[in-house]
Amino acid sequence: MNFGKTLFAQLMEFVPWTSFARIVARHGGDSGVRNLSCTEQFRAMAFAQLTYRESLRDIEACLLANQTKLYSMGFRAPVKRSTLADANEARNWHIWEELAMLLIRRARKLYCNDSFGVDLTNTVYALDATTIDLCLSLFPWAPFRTNKAAIKLHALLDLRGNIPAFIHITDGKTHEVKVLDALSFEAGAFYAMDRGYLDFGRRFTLHQSGAFFVTRAKRGMNAHRVYSMKVDRNTGIICDQRIALDGFYISQDYPEQLRRIRFKDPETGKTLVFLTNNTTLPALTIAALYKSRWQVELFFKWIKQHLRIKRFIGNSENAVKTQIWCAVATYVLIAIVKKELQIDASLYTLLQILSVSIFEKNQLQQALQGAAYIPEQCGAANQLNLFNF
Repeated sequence: MNFGKTLFAQLMEFVPWTSFARIVARHGGDSGVRNLSCTEQFRAMAFAQLTYRESLRDIEACLLANQTKLYSMGFRAPVKRSTLADANEARNWHIWEELAMLLIRRARKLYCNDSFGVDLTNTVYALDATTIDLCLSLFPWAPFRTNKAAIKLHALLDLRGNIPAFIHITDGKTHEVKVLDALSFEAGAFYAMDRGYLDFGRRFTLHQSGAFFVTRAKRGMNAHRVYSMKVDRNTGIICDQRIALDGFYISQDYPEQLRRIRFKDPETGKTLVFLTNNTTLPALTIAALYKSRWQVELFFKWIKQHLRIKRFIGNSENAVKTQIWCAVATYVLIAIVKKELQIDASLYTLLQILSVSIFEKNQLQQALQGAAYIPEQCGAANQLNLFNF
């Protein structure tokens, strides 16, 4: 089997290196390179993610301490922090973006039949963004406020498996709604978004593509009721209406009717108003679809807790985006390994096991299968172990 290889080396075998070589060649990533190829650079960055390294010096010291195992891990020579820093600064971050998207496509095929709590055959996406604060003096290319820098991470999460189908990185000043212009909408799919994405012109573009959206209405929205359908108020549905937008500009932006559902949440007692362009699904299903949007917020909290994307080992825009895309690729790679090896443990648990045994020479499946029997810490709710895939 693979008893002669470290767990890290076995994990890296799940990376499609042939396809990655084509990506590197297309961007000229290894042109003129004598030390630390793109392949080795990704291995070093993935090692940093899996073992929670916080700095270049940290990465160099830990790899040097295991120098006899470096060749079997895919390194031709010890990794120097200056060489890794130069690679992160100079090599096009699109290389790592394309690698991550390659892994994402593979992961989505593996998880396409998973359930996410709503009885629906359509693909359902949740769209949201999170802000990562930076120091303005170290990251002057990402101004956010007067004395603050930040980047914004936009993610479109496929709820079957909680795999990010689309990720976009912008400066902190970019409004969330603008990311809709970068999306290619999938006919028949549902897109759950909060009120920050409520732009009727962009929503009509989504509608014309054959896709469906579910969102919350803003207060004081200029619209009138066309007609109401019968509802069972015992289910929490207060009303289910067809509405038309009023006002000269918004009625031109979205000239067709919308569906408005008023729902009283039995758990919180709050009344929520949903907007959608879907006219066939039951009102309760629409409410459940919007509730499932919360998964993308948990996704952001999870990756901020367990991936190295809050402290950066380079200050340039290229280095920051390289680190983020390598983190995403590592996250998706672990999800692929979990599914292909049929391991019944949370992604959090797998990362914890790998972090302390990455240099061991056990069989990967055997090492990770044991994770299924390790109890989570008592603070499991704080660890966001929702990602039980």
